[in-house]
Amino acid sequence: MNTATTYVTQAVDKHSAKITDLSDRLLWVAGLLAFVALVYWLMWRAWHKRAARQSDLPELPEIPADLGEPPLLTMSGRYHASTTAGDWLDRIAARGLGTRSLVDLALTEQGVAVHRPAAADFFIPAAALRGARLDKGIAGKVVPEGGLLVITWQHGDRLIDSGFRSEHPAEHPAWVDALQRLVQGATAEDLNTTKEGAR
Repeated sequence: MNTATTYVTQAVDKHSAKITDLSDRLLWVAGLLAFVALVYWLMWRAWHKRAARQSDLPELPEIPADLGEPPLLTMSGRYHASTTAGDWLDRIAARGLGTRSLVDLALTEQGVAVHRPAAADFFIPAAALRGARLDKGIAGKVVPEGGLLVITWQHGDRLIDSGFRSEHPAEHPAWVDALQRLVQGATAEDLNTTKEGAR
């Protein structure tokens, strides 16, 4: 075999090796993408199964056209999740309650108006309120101690915990106090006292 033939053979071998390496990489990438797609599909399926199991949950109350002015308290932040009360991992997916979103809350004597730009708004009537507390976790979301405002409310046959986090967590205690007063049937004057204390 002459020198020229040897060079040609080596060049072909190198070219073949590059093609083989590229093919291996493409197969590896394709396998990885298929695995990621499978994981997302399984998550999507589990989420929809959970929503289907919770399909007996009634439609969420709509925010009344007239809430009275001004609101007793307002808060901007994030809505994180709703779970079965007392079980911070039993997330509720039905009726849009599983959708995390920015949120604006308004507390009035009629209840809590929940405005969510990325999901359906809903209303927690005062008569449905069962309590409020500070917490650090809900449905897999963990924050510093006291970093979550959790509102407990009755909807149909379900007792629900809904978790919110204010842009200014120092507002949370005033909300807990006002909500507890509302649960206990506080008068408008009592609630306004809480509002003054929150300023």
